Amino acid sequence: MNLEEWLGHCERLHPQTIEMGLERVSLVAKTMGLAFDCPVVTVAGTNGKGSTCAMLESVYRQAGYKTGLYTSPHLVYFQERCCINGQPVAQADLVRHFERVEVARGNVSLSYFEFTSLALFSCLADAGLDVVILEVGLGGRLDAVNVIDADCAVITSVDLDHMALLGPDRESIGWEKAGIMRAGNPVVISDPAPPASVLKHASHLQADVWQVMQDVQFAGDNQQWTWRGRGRTYSGLAYPALRGANQLLNAAGVIAVMEAMRAQLPVTAQAIRAGLSMVAWPGRFQILPGQPAIVLDVAHNPHAAAALAHNLDAMGFYPRTHAVVGAMADKDLAGLLRRMMPLVDCWYFCDLPSPRAASAHDLKTVWQSMKPAASATAITCTGPSEATRLALLAADPADRILIFGSFFTVGGVLQHGIEGRLPAASLT
Repeated sequence: MNLEEWLGHCERLHPQTIEMGLERVSLVAKTMGLAFDCPVVTVAGTNGKGSTCAMLESVYRQAGYKTGLYTSPHLVYFQERCCINGQPVAQADLVRHFERVEVARGNVSLSYFEFTSLALFSCLADAGLDVVILEVGLGGRLDAVNVIDADCAVITSVDLDHMALLGPDRESIGWEKAGIMRAGNPVVISDPAPPASVLKHASHLQADVWQVMQDVQFAGDNQQWTWRGRGRTYSGLAYPALRGANQLLNAAGVIAVMEAMRAQLPVTAQAIRAGLSMVAWPGRFQILPGQPAIVLDVAHNPHAAAALAHNLDAMGFYPRTHAVVGAMADKDLAGLLRRMMPLVDCWYFCDLPSPRAASAHDLKTVWQSMKPAASATAITCTGPSEATRLALLAADPADRILIFGSFFTVGGVLQHGIEGRLPAASLT
């Protein structure tokens, strides 16, 4: 089978899309003899995981290390989930690792996420890497990524999302995310106000904790910023290439990882500067050049939407903001839209190619129930590309177009491109 056929096989294999627990995936990983012979950094959190992983990978690559990066979900192509030295692995190179999982699993039923994760871990383990960076999919303690022991754990923001699976409050969710920690190993906490459960679990494991705003301090002006922690200072740092005020918090955590792992992976100040200034991570407050301004962001929960609203507000004045929105039905849709309502004048709600997605009609109904301003307008569209096309037709050059709400929303636009502004996605 080719990669597309293997992915279809994975979708049909297990009766549940998501099933928390490590028993089945651990059994198959043990049968495979899955192990890494290099340091592993695992990143969990509600928001900021992907950006943190991208910065870690960029810095380590600038330091001369051969890097492996596992993230999920992907925006356009499945291969985006597995990158070696900054490049997605070729489809043909992945097939044998899917075959390896299939042989090892026997009669064990694996979910799509579990099966594909094991295949990608197998690919990374065979690549002769110097460092591997793993992004947790959901939670931490019972996520398939946690089958791999982390030499350093990173906890980014902790907020309310996936509450049906992770718990009703930040303390419960924080405890789930803290499950990626390992006894005695470094833990970097880049949430400036982490739940007590995170700190308590780290203390129980006697972990080497690096907490931003406690063990790590940072400050900046309009030109540059400075990082301080445990006897070392990095000054005159350029701001991360990723836009948004929250990225400085993520970057502070990234440098803490560099310090915590210095004995195993020495990194120079120049590598940190270069890595942060050159990092790229599509779909995270990504602003396309030209007019009208187009902003792409995968914000898909109220916490991420609040950060997005703050960043949009800092962009300056635009006569009108047009928003292309598609979202999953299991999200807090009212909370997601509420954060944007003061900023958006024209809404383009769109269907998405996922059975989990809320329909464009349902999104519009939620929006209408929130009593929008009389001047606000809304229409429904068949998909992100159509919604973006209609927004471009309606927008004046001085306006702004925002595309957000889901990886499927942003990915749909990236896949097909925007004529004259953004080429269709390609892995070449």
